[in-house]
Amino acid sequence: MRVLIATCEVDYAGRLSAHLPMAKRLVMVKSDGSVSIHSDGGAYKPLNWMGAPCSIEVENRDPDDDLAQVWTVTNRGSDTLRIAIAEVEADQTYDLGVDPGLEKDGVEKHLQELLAAHPQSLRDDLSLVQREYYTAIGPVDLLCRAKTGQYVAVEVKRRGEIDGVEQLTRYLELMRRDPLLSTVEGIFAAQLIKPQARTLAKDRGIDCVTVDYDHLRGIEPDDDRLF
Repeated sequence: MRVLIATCEVDYAGRLSAHLPMAKRLVMVKSDGSVSIHSDGGAYKPLNWMGAPCSIEVENRDPDDDLAQVWTVTNRGSDTLRIAIAEVEADQTYDLGVDPGLEKDGVEKHLQELLAAHPQSLRDDLSLVQREYYTAIGPVDLLCRAKTGQYVAVEVKRRGEIDGVEQLTRYLELMRRDPLLSTVEGIFAAQLIKPQARTLAKDRGIDCVTVDYDHLRGIEPDDDRLF
């Protein structure tokens, strides 16, 4: 991971446009190629970002120029993130090693187990191939297969947000390079899926499935009166 503290302005151009005026910010370039720009606030959410896979072109400016560098980050859809850097205060690179993945909470883990036992609740034609199918960047929750022979990667969340869609997108990118899997479809499954996550999933060609945790456990609505 590369981490910069830099005075910069940022312009995004794609399905919409956005501008961040010149200010001191944190720029992160992860090993998967994704780029995100953060302020000193707003918790984990970046001000702007470009998800992997993407390419980065760096233009070094003349010393007399007001800008030191201009980065042009381009994704596979030809959206661009232009980072114009006036001054760099810190530029460090760190090797974080292999990430073991997020340990799921009890409900999310149990939800994954239930869906592994009943993949047809996601789609009628699915059967389970493997739980925790490992890729180079971590395990996808379920690897299923349709009756046609098509492989389907399933990422399971309790609450479906944009980060989960991005995570599944990265898994799919790697899995589709495996000649034994070839084309792999994606399903994003959660108890609740945010509208923004649905929109991004649709753009990435990923199906969204809202799952009923109680129904999977065999608890019908009337049974609630027993507890």
